[in-house]
Amino acid sequence: MDERRQLSTYRNLQNIAKYYGNMTNQLSEFPTERTFQYQHSLPPLPVPSLEGSLAKYLVAVRPFATEEEYQVTAAVVKRFGEGTGKDLHQKLLQRARTRRNWLEEWWLNSAYLEMRYPSQLNVNFGGPAPYLEHCWPPTEGVQLQRTSISMWHTLQYWDLLRTERLDPHKAGNVVLDMDQFRMLFCTCKVPGVTKDTIINYFKTESEGPCPSHVVVMCKGRFFSFDAVCDGHILTPPELLRQLTHVKQCCEGEPAGDGIAALTSEERTRWAKAREYLIGIDPANKTILETIQSSLFVVSLDDAKPYATAENYTPVSLEVLTGDPTIRWGDKSYNSLSFADGTFGSNCDHAPFEGMVLVTHCYYVDQQLKATDGKWKGSETVRPMPLPEELVFTVDDRVRSDVAHAKQQYFETTQDLQVVCYAFTSFGKAAIKQRKLHPDTFIQLALQLAYYRQHGRLGSCYETAMTRRFYHGRTETMRPCTLEAQNWCHTMLLPAASAEAKRKALLLAFNKHNKLMAEAQNGKGFDRHLLGLYLIAKEEGLPMPDLFTDTLYCKSGGGGNFTLSTSLVGYTTVLGAVAPMVHHGYGFFYRIGDDRIVASCTAWKSSPETDAEALFQNLVSSLHDMLHLATTAQL
Repeated sequence: MDERRQLSTYRNLQNIAKYYGNMTNQLSEFPTERTFQYQHSLPPLPVPSLEGSLAKYLVAVRPFATEEEYQVTAAVVKRFGEGTGKDLHQKLLQRARTRRNWLEEWWLNSAYLEMRYPSQLNVNFGGPAPYLEHCWPPTEGVQLQRTSISMWHTLQYWDLLRTERLDPHKAGNVVLDMDQFRMLFCTCKVPGVTKDTIINYFKTESEGPCPSHVVVMCKGRFFSFDAVCDGHILTPPELLRQLTHVKQCCEGEPAGDGIAALTSEERTRWAKAREYLIGIDPANKTILETIQSSLFVVSLDDAKPYATAENYTPVSLEVLTGDPTIRWGDKSYNSLSFADGTFGSNCDHAPFEGMVLVTHCYYVDQQLKATDGKWKGSETVRPMPLPEELVFTVDDRVRSDVAHAKQQYFETTQDLQVVCYAFTSFGKAAIKQRKLHPDTFIQLALQLAYYRQHGRLGSCYETAMTRRFYHGRTETMRPCTLEAQNWCHTMLLPAASAEAKRKALLLAFNKHNKLMAEAQNGKGFDRHLLGLYLIAKEEGLPMPDLFTDTLYCKSGGGGNFTLSTSLVGYTTVLGAVAPMVHHGYGFFYRIGDDRIVASCTAWKSSPETDAEALFQNLVSSLHDMLHLATTAQL
């Protein structure tokens, strides 16, 4: 196969967003397949071979090592593969024989539920809702009206899941796991002293009744109302009536106690504060359960981000660092409604991956676009109960806990730098015209940008989905390859010819595509190594040298990636996350036909990082790459 054909061969499961780029047909007028009908026929998550994983690991750490360091690590890996690793691998195989997904419980616990640092900023992801680019630019005086319409479309999506009318996702002819979609509504994380839990109240229509109430938060206060009346979802005029009542109750009145701020606290402190809150008054437990079981939380925020279709920074900053007293940080879905008529979201990452929210938001976006963001149905408002205010019983200790939570939250948020812009010089169309894969194009541009700024490559995590397997979530794809390193070095050599740069680029592209395809097909190595690590930990064995070796952490192992990245699709939806490490960056991006929108975050207290500079270097890299692809006539 020649180089051109290699570049134009896109793997069936190249990236999660390859499917989500064309979700306009995610609904069938007369569906023949139910949303969850294939769940029990999906293949189990495979266990890769030990030899294969260790070989891939050695290749992955090479860009971060001197020759001497590499030889030391190679010896460590060899001893592990011939000794302890063999035993751990056999135990892992034994575990996999009794579980359809040997990783599922481990991953949920180790990546999310056992973590003690605050979930907000460190775990939660946020994103601007997509409506800025067509029918809903910032506008005064439309917050409640727009919120009622957005809520109605969200409730329609909930009904599609309830009645299993959302088409099962597929990549080509390969059926993908849909289990995570059960977690979008009626789901909440509950703090524990040593470990959190996830409570999910969602049921399909055939499984039985499902909670149908919504919680609205405004000025530190809580309100609840049922989104269904006489078996029918409330219309936008009816939702507007309920939201207006909440707003009127709060206008000109003192702010509430802001109990929601506790969800931004360190997990053990929040768990103890919650236990105390319940101990004061049993009614507090009932309120907590009402919030936990709600379909979702709507936040009526007084902030006015005034973002534009070119500069999303204000709203991206707001969804990540906004008022902690009007969002429930443990909720699977917080819909943020801002005073300027724009929207965002803030969601706990533990129950699902970002693609669930992307799919939902893109559905709402397309429905709004089709109707120009207007309600064209009946204006009749049926008689129904007004929203009920949920009032916690508090004392001085609770008020002190809330004050402490707010203080630590604001101290942390003030340290987070967020930039989010639209690069409008070109997009997917121009990249594909050069027979290059858009996602790989941007990943390599990011490596070049980091190389320019820091004089070296950055260890990088890119999300690879494993949803072709039962309850599959993600695998790590590491874009920082030897081929990428060589290409970046070649690009910055003044004497390097266009031909040399072209060849290096081709090699880097092909390696990236190969690794992504392997990760999607259950042949990555990071989750495998995690499994071996957790077997040793659970059995109280001495920690193998592999996991304490310098290059393990330096190359990103153990969640120490300098660049935490994810493509959120070829849609109008965007996300934002904080960096994995203090000296790192969070980088989410989406690819449109004529634009690339990227959010980049960094910690201001790190002397090494600057998110604004990285984005500007990315712009330069994108231009350089397209110029190279054009002049070389790839």
